[in-house]
Amino acid sequence: MAFADTWRATWRGDAVPLALLLLMVLATRAIWFGDPVADFDEQLYSFIGWRMTYGELPFVDWWDRKPFGLFAIFAAAHAVMGPGPLAYQLVGAIFALASAFLTYRLARLLASRSSATIAAAIQTMVMCAYASYSAQSEVFFLPLLLGMALLLLDTSHPRFTARSMIAMLLGGLALQVKYTVLPQCVFFGMWALWIEYRRGARLPQLAGRALMFALAGLAPTLAVGLFYALAGHLDAFLYANFLSFFERDPGPEGRWASEDWIGTSPLLMLAACGVYAAFRMKRPEPMTVWLFFVGWSLAALASVFLPREVYLYYYAALSAPMALVAVPILERTGPLRAYPGVVLTLSLALLLQLPQRARDSQNERQAALVLSEAITPHVSATDCLWLWDGPTALYRMTGSCVPTRFVYPDHLNNALEDDALGIDQAEEVARVLATRPAVIVTADEPMTLQNERAEFMVETALASDYRRGPDVGMHGRRITAWFRQDPAAGPATTTTAPIPR
Repeated sequence: MAFADTWRATWRGDAVPLALLLLMVLATRAIWFGDPVADFDEQLYSFIGWRMTYGELPFVDWWDRKPFGLFAIFAAAHAVMGPGPLAYQLVGAIFALASAFLTYRLARLLASRSSATIAAAIQTMVMCAYASYSAQSEVFFLPLLLGMALLLLDTSHPRFTARSMIAMLLGGLALQVKYTVLPQCVFFGMWALWIEYRRGARLPQLAGRALMFALAGLAPTLAVGLFYALAGHLDAFLYANFLSFFERDPGPEGRWASEDWIGTSPLLMLAACGVYAAFRMKRPEPMTVWLFFVGWSLAALASVFLPREVYLYYYAALSAPMALVAVPILERTGPLRAYPGVVLTLSLALLLQLPQRARDSQNERQAALVLSEAITPHVSATDCLWLWDGPTALYRMTGSCVPTRFVYPDHLNNALEDDALGIDQAEEVARVLATRPAVIVTADEPMTLQNERAEFMVETALASDYRRGPDVGMHGRRITAWFRQDPAAGPATTTTAPIPR
C-alpha cells in the first residue's frame, strides 16, 4: 500500500511536467501533421510499411537496408490509421513524447522537477532542430535507449540483473530500428557488467551474464533472420541488412564537412556548458549518474560516425544524452541559475521559426497534391509512374504501379550506391526505361552525386519520348513530371504488383 501511495504521489508530481512536454511536442511537430513530403527518408519507410499491410516484404519486394523493425512500426501505423502520412506522424509524436518524458525522469536523478522539465524540453527542441520533426528513425529508437538507461541506473535494485536483461532486449529492439545504435548498446552492456562486477560477480558469472546480455540484444535480429530463412529469403535479408552497408562508397566529404561546425554548434554548446558547470560551478550528485550520461553521449557520437557518410540529421540521436549532460547548468539551485534564459532563448528561436515552417509545409503539401493530380490520369495498374528523382509519396498518392523494387529514387540515381544494391544501377535503369513508364518525375537539382551513365539514359529517353509537364517547387528544388508522348501505345510490362488506390 505504501508503494502504491508513493507511486501515486510521484505521478501527481509528474503530471504537470508531462502536460508541458506534451504541449512542447505538439508545438514542434503538429505543423507537419498530414504533410506527405515533410521529409525524405520517411516516405520510403511509409511506402514499404504500407505495402507490408498487403503481405509484401522489405528486402524482397521492396529494397532498402534499414532494419525490419523500422518498417514494422510504419506498417502497424498504417494498418491502424490508414495509408496517409498522419498515421506515422502521430506515432512519431507518441514516441517523441515518450523520449521527452523519459529524459525528464532521467534528469530528475540529478535535478529538481522544473530543471528536469527544462532538460526534456531542450531535448525535444534539439530533436526537431536536427530534422526529426516528423518520422525519422531517430525518433523511434531514442525512447528505447532512454528506457535502457532508466533501467540500468538503479544500480542498487535487488533485481538489477533481470532489469539488465530487459534493458538489453530494448537495445535489441532499437537495433531493429537502426543498426547504428550498436555502440550505444555496447556501452549500456559494459555498464551493466561493470555494475555486476561491483556487486560481487566473479569472472565466470560475468562471462555468463555477458553471454546472456548479448543474446538478449541479438534476439530480435535473430528472430527476423529466422523468419526470412523460413520464408526462403535469407540471402536477401543478409545482403540488405549487413553486406550492402560495407559495399556502399563513402561520400566525397566523408564523415565530417567543414560546415558541420555550424550545424553541430547547439550540441557542442550544451555539452560544453554542462561539463563546465559540473567541474567549475556545482558538482552534480550523484556524480556517477552524470558520468554515465557523458559516457552515453560519447557512445551516441560513435553511433553518428559509424556510417561512412554522415548527415546532420544523424545528430538527433544526441538530443537526449547531451541534454542530460547539460543538466548541471540548468539546475535552478546551482550558482548560475541559467535555465530561464536558456529556455527563453531557445523557445523564442523556435517560435520565430514556426510560422515560416508552417507556411513551407503548406506550400510543399500543396505542391505534392498538384503534382499527384496531374499525374494520376496518366497512370494505372499497368502504366507506371517512375520517380527518377522526386518524392516517393507520389507512388501512393497517384495509385500507380511501380516498375522497380528499388522504389527510393536515391538507390538508382546515387553513384555511391552503384556497388551496394546487388545489381548494376545503369542496367536496372535501362530495364525500367524499357518498360516505357507513362510518367517520369525528375528534379532540377540532384541531392547526391549522380550515376552519369544512368543519368544520360534518362535524359536521352526524356528528350526523345516524353513531353514536359507541370513542375512545382519542393524543398528548394523544382520537381517536374514528364508524360510519355505516345498515349496509344500498349501497357508497359511491370515487375511489381499494382498499388491499390
